[in-house]
Amino acid sequence: MTEEGFGDYLENRYLDQVKWYDQRSGQNKKYYLFFQWGVILLSASLPVLIASLPERFQLIPLLLSVILAIGTTGLKTFKYQESWINYRTIAEALKKEKHFFDASLDSYAGHTNEEDKRSIFVERVESLISRENSIWVTTHQQRDEEKRPRGDAA
Repeated sequence: MTEEGFGDYLENRYLDQVKWYDQRSGQNKKYYLFFQWGVILLSASLPVLIASLPERFQLIPLLLSVILAIGTTGLKTFKYQESWINYRTIAEALKKEKHFFDASLDSYAGHTNEEDKRSIFVERVESLISRENSIWVTTHQQRDEEKRPRGDAA
């Protein structure tokens, strides 16, 4: 791979992917923490509300119980924690790959030809991205299977 082509790859593919995975990791972390703290707070406060509220206000804990069930289901269904960890892992692996390339470590060690090193870098980065895409598909297939009613073979 030429130096110009490699520079274009770094700017338009590699850095774009690192940025995307960083952003998605951050978003999923925020969603996960929001839902998780909501579930924790509702779970802890419901018994107190049920025990302390007069009977005419018992609709409040009932509605909060429904919100708690929705939040708990949302955590499981949308897999924010799993996505956060997967996206963070791939972002860090991509960053590590660039450090290895720059320092001529791992697969880059012993290659004096810069064109060979650039080709190895592109191949390894694309392999990491492809592996993450496979993980994403598998995760979402599992989610779809969990949502499918029992006995449905589709």
